[in-house]
Amino acid sequence: MKKFTLFSLLSLCIMPLFAQINMADSTVQVVSYWDKGEKQNYTITLEKIKLKGEDTTSKELISYDVEVSVTGATKNSYTVQWDYKNFKTNDKNEFTQELSKINKNMQVIYKTDEMGGFIEVINWKEIRAYNQKAIAVLRKKFGTAPEIEKMLKQIENSFSTKEAIEAASIKDIQQFHSFHGGKYKLHEEISDKIKVPNVLTNIPFDADYSLYLDEINETDNNYIIRSSQVVDSTQLMDATFQFLSNLAKSMNIKAPKKEDIKGLSNDIQLASRIHGTGWVVYSIQTTTVNSDNQSNIEERIIEVK
Repeated sequence: MKKFTLFSLLSLCIMPLFAQINMADSTVQVVSYWDKGEKQNYTITLEKIKLKGEDTTSKELISYDVEVSVTGATKNSYTVQWDYKNFKTNDKNEFTQELSKINKNMQVIYKTDEMGGFIEVINWKEIRAYNQKAIAVLRKKFGTAPEIEKMLKQIENSFSTKEAIEAASIKDIQQFHSFHGGKYKLHEEISDKIKVPNVLTNIPFDADYSLYLDEINETDNNYIIRSSQVVDSTQLMDATFQFLSNLAKSMNIKAPKKEDIKGLSNDIQLASRIHGTGWVVYSIQTTTVNSDNQSNIEERIIEVK
């Protein structure tokens, strides 16, 4: 973890201390104590690694900055705005470079409940229009070769509806708010069967989910919460086959065979350090998708500047 700037530390420390941490029973409750006009700046890094067996076949690193602003605060909700900027990538391919900047200067405005739990994206139509315009520019510049069109179609689908945007296109925001609203006891594991979004067929996946409060730092008024989510592999394979078959049909290319899609798994591990005011200090989420002898690993880090 990078060292925080003096300004970032002071901006959190000068905020009043609230009773999120209760050392008497070793519990914390994740609540946003925010005022209209408050802002925090974050750096987000996204590393994508592809493995075949034990060999790394590709590694891509994208980073960008986000200014998070509280634009509205009422008794029952917050309105929050994320402004995206300063996109960078280590990939030398021109198309990949332009693709990584597709959200440059995009704004996402959304609503939470009074505790900071995510409710909905408000400006989803503007986000969809912004994405459609960006995709059109990429098509004009790079053409519609099958591999390029496949990637562009996937991006279009993830921005096509309010539900798709909330499920697939604001993963950093969902990560940021994952634990808000809950009350957790130190080292006590909570586990459950849950439904998770499925952007492939829009039929939610079943998943095993667990979380626990790993650490309380009373002196610095923060704590660490960890979670694990594992998607039902049979449902994942069926949905992947259906999605690829439909995509192949729309692109007039050869469809995959169902027996070719095997050994699929999707595992998400998340750990967040959260300040007593409800602002995330540091969060790391690792998503691992395995398929037969191949693995795709995506690691997203959100860090206050």
